Amino acid sequence: MLDLGTVGVRLLGDTGEGRPGERNLLRRIERLGYGSVWFPEGIGGHDVFARSGIALAATERLAVGTGIANLWARPAPTAQAAGRALAEGHPGRFVLGVGIGHAFQAAQVGEKFTTPLTRMRNYLSRMDEEADANPPAAPFPRVLAALGPRMLELARDAADGAHTFFAPPEHTAFAREVLGPGKLLVVHQPVLLGSDPSVARATAREMVALVLGNGPYARPWRDFGHDPGRLDDRLIDAVVAWGDEEAIARRVRRQLDAGADHVLISPLTQEPAHAARDLARLAPALTGGALETTVKEKTC
Repeated sequence: MLDLGTVGVRLLGDTGEGRPGERNLLRRIERLGYGSVWFPEGIGGHDVFARSGIALAATERLAVGTGIANLWARPAPTAQAAGRALAEGHPGRFVLGVGIGHAFQAAQVGEKFTTPLTRMRNYLSRMDEEADANPPAAPFPRVLAALGPRMLELARDAADGAHTFFAPPEHTAFAREVLGPGKLLVVHQPVLLGSDPSVARATAREMVALVLGNGPYARPWRDFGHDPGRLDDRLIDAVVAWGDEEAIARRVRRQLDAGADHVLISPLTQEPAHAARDLARLAPALTGGALETTVKEKTC
């Protein structure tokens, strides 16, 4: 049985603190009452399953998710076997998020980024074959990185739900409509503590430009009335929840009200110490029932 709670944390690709420092950060996140921590993955760098294993071993209750395990990083049977090992070692605490990644990542391993939907469907089928051949003693949920309607439909039909990234509450409502009830919907919400609009927007604009310059993440914003190429204040305010603790809590509530089961906040700072400080400041407003939103318990 998996209980994510309402709010979790998405960490950066590398906290910059090394493994001992990251373990301390994870323990602090757990003590603050957040329900989960999720890790991204590219090609090379830190293997997301190894990093998840370290996180699970370093904590007692915190759920850990791969956000996402990159399809190009390993064969499907290997991904399934790695998820099985983590779930069996830490029952009820692991979520496998898997996704198609990007064209440049396919090129890094000598592949071409063609027919991504078909490739993802085949990858999930191969994972299922491995699961049938070696059933896990501790089942774990599998969510699919998805933004567009067809990938969301695949998440509905071939997975336990979806993990969306850098998308507005309007897209969350759309994703919930496609997924239907009973499927896990994990959404990502960038946050920034700061009361000065000019400073907050300038800080946010740099990160937003970097992410929305990557084609797939711009689509939800175009679909819901924004121009990702302009980076005006209206877009920045829609992407990043900035302000005081209550302002950020209001945005998280909007994501939950739109249909999210679990919201991953991600402080817009490159400094681990600053991220830890911001997570501590936000915890009273976001954890322990502070959001006054029904926590949906998902079973697997």
